Amino acid sequence: MVEKPVAVDGPSARSITKAFEAAGLVGCVGHIERFNPALQQLRARLEAGELGDVYQISTRRQGPFPARIADVGVVKDLATHDIDLTAWVTGRSYVDVSARTVSRSGRPHEDMVSVVAGMQDGLMANHLVNWLSPMKERSTVITGTKGCYIADTLTADLTFFANGAVGTEWEALRAFRGVSEGDMIRYAIPKREPLLVEHERFRDAVEGKESDIVTLRQGMRTVEVAAAVLRSARTGETVQVPVGTPAP
Repeated sequence: MVEKPVAVDGPSARSITKAFEAAGLVGCVGHIERFNPALQQLRARLEAGELGDVYQISTRRQGPFPARIADVGVVKDLATHDIDLTAWVTGRSYVDVSARTVSRSGRPHEDMVSVVAGMQDGLMANHLVNWLSPMKERSTVITGTKGCYIADTLTADLTFFANGAVGTEWEALRAFRGVSEGDMIRYAIPKREPLLVEHERFRDAVEGKESDIVTLRQGMRTVEVAAAVLRSARTGETVQVPVGTPAP
């Protein structure tokens, strides 16, 4: 088991992945957000078709600067969580990315990034990540034909806002909303410790059982997307993500 990200850059990630695969070893990357109860439940509901067609996924990950981080910026340290969970939850790969970064705290690496990404099947993704906020936020919002899900991975809560069938007599409000307002449901879900679940899945994989771990090849893909984000921020251009590993 390797801490995320699996390597500092794409070539290193590919080298590690090929070495493990050639030796027939089980490798796992510690993208622990995948094992958050809210995201586990969200993925299951998306796979069951409960949201209908998925239009957009938006993530927000912000909070104070962690003193333990000195060698990289928010893209490799924090945004890699969002890149991995986005591909995993939606089952779609990144196609291209457009990004902007800034460094406002006087450190050599970026401390804020804004990403707009295109994914398979026309899905739109947005990521806002920073180390400059005094409040901590970990939010994933997915919008589709039947409404939207909001997963709060700090509290492990999953909430569904449905597009309702109840009409609105107030004409101006009806025209503005575009869709009708429906029920809101916060699901009661089992909340197991993500680190424990991650280790159990890795144990099962080592024992040869069917297990949903973050493979090295999936970790490599995340590093490649992060590299495309940094390149886009550096050049000011939309960058195509290398075609290769399919979505988890």
